[in-house]
Amino acid sequence: MNLTDWETTFREKIKKDSIAYLRVKIIPSSAKSELVEILDDGEKTLKIRIAAPPEKGKANKEICKFLGKYFQCQCDIISGGTTSVKLIRLFR
Repeated sequence: MNLTDWETTFREKIKKDSIAYLRVKIIPSSAKSELVEILDDGEKTLKIRIAAPPEKGKANKEICKFLGKYFQCQCDIISGGTTSVKLIRLFR
């Protein structure tokens, strides 16, 4: 599944269920925040570049801000607060 098809499916899931969980791999300190690709690791992990450093929670705040704006919903980090792989909850 390519990134565009995945995004469409994921947006529909959030709209239908009002909640969705997302496994992400974060690349901090990037030039800009952006979705990169879907990693075919058996879990459909979304690789994201984040334009914030991994210090004092800055990258985590930027992840929620970016994903919340991107998918037009609220976001919180369920697990992986100090690691590059995280479980994110998106909800309305």
